[in-house]
Amino acid sequence: MKFGWTAVLIALGLIAVPAAAKEPHPLFASDAPLHLTITGAIASLSRGEPTANKSVPATVRVDGAAPETLAATLSPRGITRREKDVCSFVPIRIEFTGKPPAGSLFKGQKKLKLVVHCRPAEAFQQYLLLEFAAYRMYQQLTPVSFGVRLATIDYVDDRGKPMTTRLGFLVEDADDVAKRNSLAKFKGERIGSAALAPAAAARFTAFEYLIGNLDWAMTAGPAGTDCCHNSKLLGSEGAAAGLTPVPYDFDFAGLVDAPYATSPAAIPLPNVRVRRYRGYCRHNAEAPAAFAELVAKRAALVGVLDTIPQLEARARDKASGYLAGGFETVSTPAGVIKLLSGCVG
Repeated sequence: MKFGWTAVLIALGLIAVPAAAKEPHPLFASDAPLHLTITGAIASLSRGEPTANKSVPATVRVDGAAPETLAATLSPRGITRREKDVCSFVPIRIEFTGKPPAGSLFKGQKKLKLVVHCRPAEAFQQYLLLEFAAYRMYQQLTPVSFGVRLATIDYVDDRGKPMTTRLGFLVEDADDVAKRNSLAKFKGERIGSAALAPAAAARFTAFEYLIGNLDWAMTAGPAGTDCCHNSKLLGSEGAAAGLTPVPYDFDFAGLVDAPYATSPAAIPLPNVRVRRYRGYCRHNAEAPAAFAELVAKRAALVGVLDTIPQLEARARDKASGYLAGGFETVSTPAGVIKLLSGCVG
């Protein structure tokens, strides 16, 4: 029997219907790709040590019908992608040095993550687009998710010399995700799994299973940082329970299949396209509804790939086929029960 009874699950309260979210800031209110020019000592960011926290002055120009130029600083971010033998072009954090004006596309923005192409080879454009697609897929499931905006970016060095033009995408700030969902960002290094909102945690792990991603944690992060690894916890102001994990950074997912991606040392697998379910056993009651939600929205999830014209047919077909394998497993009660038998804790 296939899960065809989503309405019944909603009526029973096993699939939560999210409250209406507030409108996002202008930057993430549209899906139309942008054309940006970023000027600064960009090459120097990739030459620093992986742990260096240097920043350089820059300008960010929006080209098109409503052009504007904003002063900013750029700094390197991330962990693996900052290693010199992984990426020659490191992920960037943009921080505006002044408050963008009322009519700006960047109104309400202070800091933004920019996901970049890692290496010059054209294949890395496709890996980037598949990671972008993963963000867009999670948006199909819940408004408590990160907004993203695709852009063609002209990079210019601090002497005015053009460097390269590549695709990239901007990621919504976690504070803005929280505010538009009337939530607040949790501050703390770690929590127990009992502090997670069960239905939200089940959705998180079901989705990560579908895209084949193991590079995350919902209860802890690197020492000295707010929880968690490749996820943010959102909840009511001051709450330490009922927390919703929001995933990000999907480049290690089997869906993307980046050449540098590996499975975690604690979960040795032949390659990242081999799936492993990592949901908590305490959420087994909610997990079937989470998988049912994926199946009910299969067309919308896979359809995201068709909304990205820059994604080449070969990459799209490979990603679609990979998702099909995941759906095949979770489309029957027997398949879900088998997965849940391998739950954590």
